[in-house]
Amino acid sequence: MQIETICSQAGNRKDPSTGAISIPIHHSTTYGHPGFGQSTGFDYTRSLNPTRLALEDTLASLHNGIRGFAFSSGMAAIDAVTRLFRPGDHVLLSDDLYGGTYRLFEQLLRPVGVDATYVDTSNLSAVESNVRPTTVALFVETPSNPTLKVTNIQACAHLARAKNLLLIVDNTFMTPYHQRPLDLGADIVVESATKYLCGHNDVLAGTLVVRDAALADKLYFIQNSVGAVLGPQDAWLLLRGIKTLHLRMERHEENARKLASWLVQHPLVSRVYYPGLQEHPGRSIHEQQSRGYGGMISFEVHSADWIAPFLEHLRVITFAESLGGVESLITYPARQTHCDIPEDMRNRCGVTDRLLRLSVGIESADDLMTDIHAALTSARQEVTVG
Repeated sequence: MQIETICSQAGNRKDPSTGAISIPIHHSTTYGHPGFGQSTGFDYTRSLNPTRLALEDTLASLHNGIRGFAFSSGMAAIDAVTRLFRPGDHVLLSDDLYGGTYRLFEQLLRPVGVDATYVDTSNLSAVESNVRPTTVALFVETPSNPTLKVTNIQACAHLARAKNLLLIVDNTFMTPYHQRPLDLGADIVVESATKYLCGHNDVLAGTLVVRDAALADKLYFIQNSVGAVLGPQDAWLLLRGIKTLHLRMERHEENARKLASWLVQHPLVSRVYYPGLQEHPGRSIHEQQSRGYGGMISFEVHSADWIAPFLEHLRVITFAESLGGVESLITYPARQTHCDIPEDMRNRCGVTDRLLRLSVGIESADDLMTDIHAALTSARQEVTVG
């Protein structure tokens, strides 16, 4: 089936006893056994829950994977992946990536002996030159967070197979609607389902999908043993969000393309990052592996002094953490999502004190442009007068 159909049918035909179109929310933590040595397939909700299973089956279908896993947050999903590593292992990661992933590797994994190197994964030669005998995995964000750098997933998959590495792709910005990393050779795809998969800023969740049965068994053991599973209420909300994923992603992208083209021409904006722009260096590769450009834009203003008044003057766009909801949100990465990354590393990657990250919602694009223009103009005037 086409992905639009998979999305729309999420959770349907999962309750044959009643024929419910919307999968019931199974809050029960434990399940009765029909008899000694017998099971309905559900024994304890940490191990398996009917509502979560409907979601996990949907996730696997969306990504053409063999099995999906739903966790209590995006970071819980990434943490589950890192439990595949052992002291002495080395992991290569995109140098421009979410600050929470950096914090996990630096503050929790490095002290217990898992080494990490951050490299420009859009440069395959740089990736290959940093592979060590102890390297076990390559962790890629594409497009990256927040400068939307594009990595060639298929080329990285070829390298990973040649070097016997796991290829893990964070696909949060694209979702399976726009990009399916498993089809391009990745072993694991991870997404913060809090973002576009949910789409309504009301669920905290993370997901993994894999294409190998043996790897799926390992990750299920980790999920069940650690227990950072998604609860049934949130699993149901996430299924409901997925039903409109394809429609929302089309509108997010439509608005983002308009805003990116407009921002490039704006006199108070010095730089725009968006893979749909002709001048984006990774556009051709992105088009080979994705069906769209997504709804995320980052842009720089001329002065860091404008940031605070600009954010205060916004009336439609909300200054807030997170992304991917129907409401437009703007974030200041240097002080928020990437504050744990050292300043020199941030600056090398383009995460300067003049950079803003915009999650474009599904409002009127004209209203969003009016809001940004008015806030930028007011910010410049305040700083100039002051």
